[in-house]
Amino acid sequence: MALLQSFLVCFVVVVAASLIPVSAQLTANFYDNVCPQALPTIRNVVQKAIKNEPRMGASLLRLHFHDCFVNGCDGSILLDDTSNFTGEKTGLPNLNSVRGFDIVDDIREAVDNACKTSVVSCADILAIAARDSVAILGGPFYQVLLGRRDARTASLSDANTNLPPPNFNLSQLLSIFQSHGLDLQDLIALSGGHTIGLARCTTFRDRIYNETNIDTQFAASKRQNCPVTGGDGNTEPLDSMTTRFDNQYFKDLLKFKGLLHSDQELFKGDGSASDQLVQKYSNDAVAFGSDFRASMIKMGNMKPLNGNNGEIRMNCRKIN
Repeated sequence: MALLQSFLVCFVVVVAASLIPVSAQLTANFYDNVCPQALPTIRNVVQKAIKNEPRMGASLLRLHFHDCFVNGCDGSILLDDTSNFTGEKTGLPNLNSVRGFDIVDDIREAVDNACKTSVVSCADILAIAARDSVAILGGPFYQVLLGRRDARTASLSDANTNLPPPNFNLSQLLSIFQSHGLDLQDLIALSGGHTIGLARCTTFRDRIYNETNIDTQFAASKRQNCPVTGGDGNTEPLDSMTTRFDNQYFKDLLKFKGLLHSDQELFKGDGSASDQLVQKYSNDAVAFGSDFRASMIKMGNMKPLNGNNGEIRMNCRKIN
């Protein structure tokens, strides 16, 4: 009897393991067999979240970006600090800035219920939620490559150094993108994600009061909600049509209405390669959508954990 029980336990373990796909590389159909309900379930939660608060689309997109730029797309940004662990959430680019963690929790619960177990990684949830946010708000739809696994570690210091701050100039921005295997076109296209974002007063105060390559009426209008002192958390849209994913961001840059210093650095009016890409995207929304799609896929492939590396976290906020 004991031998039979031992055999049954081993059989169940083997069957359960076979349900979790192991892949040497990311694929578009990673969950098709083990949980075909996974992607529709994630989209449903994201759609409800954006309907409740349109800004959430930008927040979920930003979570994926901030995750990938710190040691790859591994869900490390989602880990909460503990008494013996300090993660990325309190890094300077993330503190009081990144949001949407509660929506990720909702997705984790919904997709586990749909799949009957935790087979979808938190890193993949971030990638899918970012894609769905863009598509729901009018941007391009693309096939997310899947099969990432979740990190068991995170790095506060890497979060402080690997994410571009809003005061970077063009050469600094390009340098940090190139360090991640991305190029100038990726930098310009991915920056277009700001078309659905908001920024806090602390990130653009210096620009609207001290910089000269800014439309004067635009600067004056932003000063009303961002005083010289105080109001640090007050927000302003990163483009003039922030509730829809479109190419308005680039049109605003041509008018020197970039809200962040790093935004306007992409267009200086000097005919540079960066200028030419901004002009191209401002005139051709289809080209922007196509290049944004390609750059998102490229970014999503940055150093993913796969195969037997990492884990599938049952709670995205803590390791198993």
